[in-house]
Amino acid sequence: MTIMPAAFIGHGNPMNALETNRYTRAWRAFGAAVPRPRAILVVSAHWYINATAVTAMPRPRTIHDFFGFPQRLFDVDYPAPGLPALAEEVSDIVKPTWVGADVDSWGIDHGTWSVLVHAFPEADIPVTQLSINADRGFDYHLELGAKLAPLRESGVLILGSGNVVHNLGGVRRDLPDQGFDWAQRFDSDAKETMLDDPLNAARLDAHRDFRTAVPTPDHFLPLLYLAGLAGASREGADVLVDGYAYGSLSMTAYTLGMTAVGQPADGTAAAAIPVDLPPDGVNI
Repeated sequence: MTIMPAAFIGHGNPMNALETNRYTRAWRAFGAAVPRPRAILVVSAHWYINATAVTAMPRPRTIHDFFGFPQRLFDVDYPAPGLPALAEEVSDIVKPTWVGADVDSWGIDHGTWSVLVHAFPEADIPVTQLSINADRGFDYHLELGAKLAPLRESGVLILGSGNVVHNLGGVRRDLPDQGFDWAQRFDSDAKETMLDDPLNAARLDAHRDFRTAVPTPDHFLPLLYLAGLAGASREGADVLVDGYAYGSLSMTAYTLGMTAVGQPADGTAAAAIPVDLPPDGVNI
């Protein structure tokens, strides 16, 4: 079987699920370009808990893990099946690292479905999620990503979903497609690392702009899973699409192990955050 590509997607705010812009066009192009996966394993910023676990239910629910957005976003359903057997595969592959099986508490959160509704709109490929263990350091996540590499050889598409730069307190609504200087510096240096030496991504916490660009680690950590996979295969990542939203969010996405699909010519900015919503008061 062809080794399955992998990716990290900068998902931005969940309204991207409902819109067509340069980022969602890139996600759709990615989904159309990869071989059909046996399953999709997603490391989402929004399943950030004190354990390492994999969803193991046959019919995962669509989770609307936010508030204050329009009803039509809450109406989105992504009815992809699960694949309980994949939890066992993950557990076996990463030993001696312990991975639990979650049979009823989670499902498919918006970090996952807001991307997959574009990349795989038919929702007919099994989807599982791997939690981000908040108690572990960067090296743990990098190494766990590398341990997942054999799954690519058995038809599993591994996706990280977060944002390289994610500072909700710094959001400026008058900068819909721009990035502050510090956001551009950090995103640019992260890009150089991912393209040339992915295993050094775990050292980006020493960057002068890290604490501003990454005030909390949840959205950054999914990038380390792609970096670990890249290190395992001794290759650099490629940029799928890049750009900024509201000054303090990076929308950069990376692929691994596939021919670049080309960035969309459409320059439409990422989805707008609802006007009456305080960006730093919600889980986006």
